[in-house]
Amino acid sequence: MSRSYDVVVAGGGIHGTGIAQAAVAAGHSVLVLERSALAAGSSSRSSKLIHGGLRYLESGQLRLVRESLHERALLLRLAPELVRLQKFYIPLYDHSRRKSWQLRIGLGLYALLAGLDAAARFGTVPRAEWASLDGLELEGLRQVYWYHDAQTDDALLTAAVMRSAQALGAELALPARCTGATLTADGVQVRYLRDGVEQQCSARVLVNAAGPWADALARSITPAINVPALELVQGTHLLLDGPPQRGVYYVESPRDGRAIFVMPFRGQLMVGTTEVRFHGDPATVAPGPHEVHYLLGVLRHYFPRFRDTAASQLRGEFAGLRVLPAGGGHAFHRSRETLLVPDRPARPRVLSIYGGKLTTWRAVSERVLAQISASLPVRSARARTDAIELHPA
Repeated sequence: MSRSYDVVVAGGGIHGTGIAQAAVAAGHSVLVLERSALAAGSSSRSSKLIHGGLRYLESGQLRLVRESLHERALLLRLAPELVRLQKFYIPLYDHSRRKSWQLRIGLGLYALLAGLDAAARFGTVPRAEWASLDGLELEGLRQVYWYHDAQTDDALLTAAVMRSAQALGAELALPARCTGATLTADGVQVRYLRDGVEQQCSARVLVNAAGPWADALARSITPAINVPALELVQGTHLLLDGPPQRGVYYVESPRDGRAIFVMPFRGQLMVGTTEVRFHGDPATVAPGPHEVHYLLGVLRHYFPRFRDTAASQLRGEFAGLRVLPAGGGHAFHRSRETLLVPDRPARPRVLSIYGGKLTTWRAVSERVLAQISASLPVRSARARTDAIELHPA
């Protein structure tokens, strides 16, 4: 006999675990299906930043920045062992596309959206201290701004969110691959493969949080549901010896002006990311030689000590996928807002999540819960997600 749940979540990334946490905190029965491991896909291959997205101000995404900064403050309080404030440095050179006055206005607006708390402070590094900035190129340097954002270990954060959901009663099936679903009048029959055996369960709502596999899962549902036009964008990061000691450097590629981060991570230096359109099976995503060349070029441009040795100091590389709305132009300028797509406007039986940011996982999860609440029975809440503390294992 198949079991029945209020909510079944397909995908054990940061959004899948976040939705499980939100649903079980609201009192619902929840099952999470994860095909390989928690945070096995994009949720362990991000830039590891919990940030407002300073560059999103350039494209006018004020709501996203405000929400992200609110979530940053919340996570700094709820998960102090997993999310830590970092100092970020933005060097401006003679050749920089962004001007000092533009950056000062942007940082001022960023601070205002953050609520003008201690983490919102910013300023400039005195010229006398430039030589201590981890070997940063000094020729042509005109000014160095500093501000604060936060850093995390995305995989550890995802695991902590899942543990918090399990502590409230959520179930995790792992490994368990969702193979499809059939809509009924008031719910959905979910099929999944576990230990080589096809199993089924019923749910009031199936939440499709499968990341780069979300569109494929949506297309396996019968009767057919709407799947928007999407695009996969690959982002690559490199790991090298010798992390920066002062903090995170936010630089622009001299080739195309894209924002690149050079930052410490697990005792190494991490540099990223790229944005390249991806076609094919998401399981095959891997850094391309042109991406490695591009990132090493940026690193060498700003840190002369790597000009002769960067390739020999390369210790690792990884690539992840972002899901973005399809469209023309460069992906760098595309909206990072999360798409929530239900199978029907009222009382949805399936809700698919496309895209999103690591930083806003909790806020997105609350929006998902609000959108599917009409399909769920009334339950007594067990907790509030803005009060659930998160701890490493």
